Amino acid sequence: MSILVNRDTRLLVQGITGREGDFHSRAMLEYGTSIVAGVTPGKGGQTVLDGRVPVYDTVADAVAATGANASCVFVPAPSAPDAMLEAADAGVPLVICITEGVPALDMLRVHHVLRAQGVRLIGPNCPGATSVGEAKVGIIPGDIHRRGPVGLVSRSGTLTYEVVQAMTDAGVGQTTCVGIGGDPIVGTSFVDVLAMLNADPETEAIVLIGEIGGDDEERAAAYCAREVRKPMVAFIAGRTAPPGRRMGHAGAIISGGAGTAESKRRALQEAGIRVADSPSQIPALLREAGVR
Repeated sequence: MSILVNRDTRLLVQGITGREGDFHSRAMLEYGTSIVAGVTPGKGGQTVLDGRVPVYDTVADAVAATGANASCVFVPAPSAPDAMLEAADAGVPLVICITEGVPALDMLRVHHVLRAQGVRLIGPNCPGATSVGEAKVGIIPGDIHRRGPVGLVSRSGTLTYEVVQAMTDAGVGQTTCVGIGGDPIVGTSFVDVLAMLNADPETEAIVLIGEIGGDDEERAAAYCAREVRKPMVAFIAGRTAPPGRRMGHAGAIISGGAGTAESKRRALQEAGIRVADSPSQIPALLREAGVR
């Protein structure tokens, strides 16, 4: 079993004719993801990816013609909010927005509209989601995965790749890996994904990768203490970050003494979660927790 994406995912790619959209769509197709449509206004009627994927002017046209049930957004930041809203208005139940630099004020509006419509948004500024051996939507490299029992949720794209590779090298496979994005306002939280992984019978253990800024990791720790009985390992990036300075993601800022790496580590440890000092320690901690 998997969460969010699987063999039944019928993906449309918004911005498929752009450089990033084309490059990553090819990688998704190569992995085995079913891309049924692309959307670029003004380019409807064309085909892309060596004639394998039709392009439509609107998401509504693409959904009507292909039955697409997920969208991956590679639209530039100024147009990304409207792209997400267009997908929701067309009835797409899952929207994964890779675009970075989307203004927080725009995301505040998009977040509430999509949630009111029952649309699951992953991102923005995220690497996407991969259900290993079934489908990948986004930019996570396909060749770093190995099928296995560990689910992963992360705020950082780069750390996602590093940790997944370390797990694979150690013979620890994955079920689904999800990058929720590092912006201050994202569509899906740690708790949202943790609940899905907790309910997935094939996910026997969970890895959480957090970073400084905000309180999402503390909320996740409180949820895990109440609800999760599966073994968990976590890593928090940014232990050496000075207060008041952003480190990488727009959401990775410490203010007023809150959102520090130590406060997050402490909350996770108090919830009974093993916390790694470095990404490379995660496979060994999973082994200690009984993952095989």
